[in-house]
Amino acid sequence: MEEKTNQEQEVMDWTEHLGELRKRLIWSLIIFIISFGAGFFYVEEIYRFIERDVSFTLTVLGPFEIIWIYVIIATVTGLLVTLPFLAFQLWSFISPGLTSHERKVSLLYIPAIFILFLLGLLFGYFIIKDLILNFLLDLADGLVNEMFTANNYFRFILQITLPFAIFFEVPLIAMFLTSLGIISPGFMKKTRKYAYLILVILGTMLSPPDFILQLVVAVPLIILYEISITMSSIVYRRRVKKLGEET
Repeated sequence: MEEKTNQEQEVMDWTEHLGELRKRLIWSLIIFIISFGAGFFYVEEIYRFIERDVSFTLTVLGPFEIIWIYVIIATVTGLLVTLPFLAFQLWSFISPGLTSHERKVSLLYIPAIFILFLLGLLFGYFIIKDLILNFLLDLADGLVNEMFTANNYFRFILQITLPFAIFFEVPLIAMFLTSLGIISPGFMKKTRKYAYLILVILGTMLSPPDFILQLVVAVPLIILYEISITMSSIVYRRRVKKLGEET
């Protein structure tokens, strides 16, 4: 009878935890919808900011393409605003199970997540995007008449910037997983050659079929992986030292 009561209590605890998580995710969704609406409202200003460094005329082929431009800009705005809020909600969900020191340290991950995501977007937009676009325009010079739709141009920007925004989070993810004991710097060093292969493949997928451009895209990804190993090593040493002091 007592065993059954314990099982029922565990089920109730899990139900409460899942309910709390669902509530936090719903709030995050609400923030995304609000920020999506704000991006929709200010889409003209954001569009003009992006368009100002475009050396060619953007056109649309139909009314639905205009809607897609609004949706793309509003979605990116929503992601930027929601990301730190979602990170804080997830931290608040797991923080009761952490020590005071772990709560303080893990709280620093929240602004870091947003900053790295933003840096990845900026890196992809101001550096990688221009390299790839100039290469493609040089290929088309004198060969065909260039006509770019606004929809395709914005999709092109997303294809370049969003992957780098995600890749820039890798060092932070490595630190977090190391702090949980899931990975170690030794494991990352052992799998380095496989990681490099995957990163080179990703570099070829993100860039045109030109060796130099593929190298330019792949090198920052490899550097990010090496930074991840360094950050993982720092966290690992601290974790080992802490475990040693506790024993």
